[in-house]
Amino acid sequence: MTNPVHRVAVLALDEVVGFDLPMASQILGEARRDGEPLYDVRVCGVEPTVRVTSGYRLQLDHGPEALAEADTVIVPGTRCVPVRRDGVLPPAVAEALALVPEHARWMSICTGAFVLAAAGRLDGRRATTHWARAADFRRLFPAVELDEDVLFVDEGDLLTSAGLAAGIDLCLHVLRRDHGSDVANAVARYSVVAPWRDGGQAQFIAAPVPDDRAGGTATARAWALEHLAEPVAVADLAAVCTMSVRTFTRRFRAETGRSPAAWLLAQRLAHARHLLETTTLPVDRVATAAGLGSASSLRAHLGATLGVSPLAYRRRWASSSAAVDGGAGAHAV
Repeated sequence: MTNPVHRVAVLALDEVVGFDLPMASQILGEARRDGEPLYDVRVCGVEPTVRVTSGYRLQLDHGPEALAEADTVIVPGTRCVPVRRDGVLPPAVAEALALVPEHARWMSICTGAFVLAAAGRLDGRRATTHWARAADFRRLFPAVELDEDVLFVDEGDLLTSAGLAAGIDLCLHVLRRDHGSDVANAVARYSVVAPWRDGGQAQFIAAPVPDDRAGGTATARAWALEHLAEPVAVADLAAVCTMSVRTFTRRFRAETGRSPAAWLLAQRLAHARHLLETTTLPVDRVATAAGLGSASSLRAHLGATLGVSPLAYRRRWASSSAAVDGGAGAHAV
């Protein structure tokens, strides 16, 4: 029996942010297993046409009925005045969202979080949105636990991303969560985007582009990724760039928004997760290969970041693969 394709409805509200709108179609819509699509992505609206912030209109193929059939609903950023100014949904939008099935997963990109909050979906939950709109969001939705310092927040059935390109990170995260890193990496490679950025990474980095004349730290980061299994000190990284530790640390933080130690730990955890997902290596060998030292160290770090043990994490991905490969019905959301 073939698994039903996971149905995704992308709700384009007037004025939808042009950069945000195609992300789900590009990232989720490209996902394949054995050549078969894993998602059926449909862009819909409450009206046949919608204005785009980039200065044009779109004719939509689907209306609110797409929401009634959705397993996942995604709301891209919008400048819809009642939502952004007053924190309330226009009646037609409220009626459309009422069609969404109880089992559906909700996601937002950028200021799409205003829509989810106006619908009452985020009350008492942790969420994020574009850092530049955080003050407005807090004023309108004090019941939401807003964290504007992260790229995305995963609350299980509710996922929100920061502004613009962070929506790509969220969609790739959902691919990893639903179908594993191999599928997500293949889509990232096709889309020519970074396959993984930690959701806890800072949204806003004051100087994201290093001054080439002064020298950057990219060489050290590339070197570190090739030596994750080895002890790596900040002095080692600084030496790769022929900088003092003090200068290197300052420039590293300016370029990445993190200290070298925090960045290195995130890369090691990402590699450990990849090994847990894609290999049957014992946990202690995964920890060693990722440079985390011991199984207990990996267990502590994974528990602190994801709230699960290495074995529970591996079982989760094994169950996901079994659900996809074994024809046991639609993927759980």
